Amino acid sequence: MADFFEIYFPIFACVFSTNKKFGYMKTLQFRQAICEAMSEEMRRDESVYLMGEEVAEYNGAYKASKGMLDEFGDKRVIDTPISELGFAGIGVGSTMTGTRPIIEFMTFNFALVGIDQIINNAAKIRQMSGGQFPCPIVFRGPTGSAGQLAATHSQAFESWYANCPGLKVVVPSNPADAKGLLKSAIRDEDPVIFMESEQMYGDKGEVPEGEYTVPLGVAHIRREGADVTIVSFGKIIKEADKAADELEKEGISCEIIDLRTVKPMDINAILESVKKTNRLIILEEAWPFGNVATEITYRVQRDAFDHLDAPIVKINTADTPAPYSPVLLAEWLPNHEDVITAVKKVLYK
Repeated sequence: MADFFEIYFPIFACVFSTNKKFGYMKTLQFRQAICEAMSEEMRRDESVYLMGEEVAEYNGAYKASKGMLDEFGDKRVIDTPISELGFAGIGVGSTMTGTRPIIEFMTFNFALVGIDQIINNAAKIRQMSGGQFPCPIVFRGPTGSAGQLAATHSQAFESWYANCPGLKVVVPSNPADAKGLLKSAIRDEDPVIFMESEQMYGDKGEVPEGEYTVPLGVAHIRREGADVTIVSFGKIIKEADKAADELEKEGISCEIIDLRTVKPMDINAILESVKKTNRLIILEEAWPFGNVATEITYRVQRDAFDHLDAPIVKINTADTPAPYSPVLLAEWLPNHEDVITAVKKVLYK
């Protein structure tokens, strides 16, 4: 028995100490992480409420608000008609009475109907009121392609909203970040565009137990490497992971940066990585003209030009509306083979 304690007690003590310091981890689906973030913030702050199509009695179109109606009631989890312009405007106006709404769009493709409220009201209230009215509101829902949903339901609007002063734009890539970033977004005093993916709601990942937040505007070095920097965000970053695994077998070391927040952008994290690897590839699920990758390219060539040993490569969708055909859709979307080709190109292999 003495030998047992002598051998295993240090191990138990180490595990206990680690969990005490960092918190126990649990496995959640992406949708569950979103639900936990909203529920925890609604328990913490009675001014927070959720509004959107099917968020209440149906538990959310993607079951991201499951159980919230039962806990918080229909005054704080509110079903709406199919009227994005209307309920987006109600949400914006309610911030001036002291509330902190979460407005769910069934997809950001439908948010185009309410974009006037987002761009011309939410983003500008603070300035136009001389600072008297902040606008603490979160607009959240899916972005980008969700499979065979065709041209009008497969668009990525991150760069559209990032182009507007006054808005913050967040695109998480995993459940832990989704929860921590959404909690920060709900607490923020400015309007936040929180963009998810229909194809990620079932993704599982480890999420810390207990209270935590992930700060807006701080990128995450998802994988350290020495030969090339790959910057991405959202679900398409999985293709970068696949490419890096394949390239590692050939002795090529990729550093992957997950932006997490498109605006404000952690450009310093990108610059420091490029100064180390001297090569940059940007992977983004968006049309190629005037997107997030374009802005990163400009900033890096301006502030780290002398550190580049090869031209920057952008990887985007094809410059067409999204096709319906699964064969054409696979060609339209960026994939890990595109990343591998780009890496070898900047390494002159």
